[in-house]
Amino acid sequence: MAVHKKLIITVALGIAASMAHADTTLLNVSYDVTRELYKDIDAAFVADYKKKTGETVSVRQSHGASSAQALSVTQGLQADVVTMNQPNDIDLLAERGQLVPANWRSRLPDASAPYTTTMVFLVHKGNPKNIKDWSDLARPGVQVVIANPKTSGNGRYAYLAAWGFKKQQGATDAQARDFEKAIFKNVPVLDTGGRGATTTFTQRGIGDVLVTFENEVGLMSAGPGAKDFEAVYPSVSLLAEPPVSIVDKVVDKRGTRKEAQAYLDFLFTPAAQEIIAQHHLRPRNADVLAKHASEFRSLKTFTVEQMFGSWQKAQQTHFSDGGSFDQAVADKN
Repeated sequence: MAVHKKLIITVALGIAASMAHADTTLLNVSYDVTRELYKDIDAAFVADYKKKTGETVSVRQSHGASSAQALSVTQGLQADVVTMNQPNDIDLLAERGQLVPANWRSRLPDASAPYTTTMVFLVHKGNPKNIKDWSDLARPGVQVVIANPKTSGNGRYAYLAAWGFKKQQGATDAQARDFEKAIFKNVPVLDTGGRGATTTFTQRGIGDVLVTFENEVGLMSAGPGAKDFEAVYPSVSLLAEPPVSIVDKVVDKRGTRKEAQAYLDFLFTPAAQEIIAQHHLRPRNADVLAKHASEFRSLKTFTVEQMFGSWQKAQQTHFSDGGSFDQAVADKN
């Protein structure tokens, strides 16, 4: 009897140990144009985590327009981590349902943004419309492809970059608003996300210029589309610092905080920073950035905080209902 009881206890302990080391799956809810980036990041992280801990973890990805993705998380999508393209989308998680703490930015280096990027142009080979700067997007006869700023952080950055360009030229707010009206009069379609806008331009053949993140332009102009497209860098642009965060309520409910934290910490390691650079994003690590310096053109940039005060102010002024963007497209047709 004693032997039998001992055997039962041994088997039970074995099952418990097996469950403790059962595969853990994380869900990374991210924005539109990072599919390829996180596919490579995930593979590297899984291997690194297995080597360091002996435990197996897998990562699933969800991609879409940044703001729409954030809304999905507030409505119940069980994201262990979010990797968005603007702080407003993570602030939304703090404000609606307290899914993350208000001080989420302070929990990782560089305000929780493992890389930077900016807004540049992709044009057809030879640049037949001679597009060089933001002012050219407002010219009659130029078709401009931009993601919808109401649903996409990509589109929001493009809108704010154009506004900031005009303001730096000494324009009043009214003149900047008229400038945006002229640009969006030239926009034939407003895709909900950045990758949709890229598809519209590169595959559907719509437009003379695509305004999007530098990494998306790099992907197209250095990849199979190199023979058909080329990058154009404007005189000044907006610095994008895409942030990341654990979704606290989800990881605590699922018991995945340790793995989720390791995943985000991994983004700041030299190995992950190298992958980031290979995907045409500007790494935070100084050594990795220096190694790839020739791949990133020097460009004058400004931040949302410098030009607009804060993301909250920019959101309220430009993208809330009745804001300057709604005014810019109200009489578009």
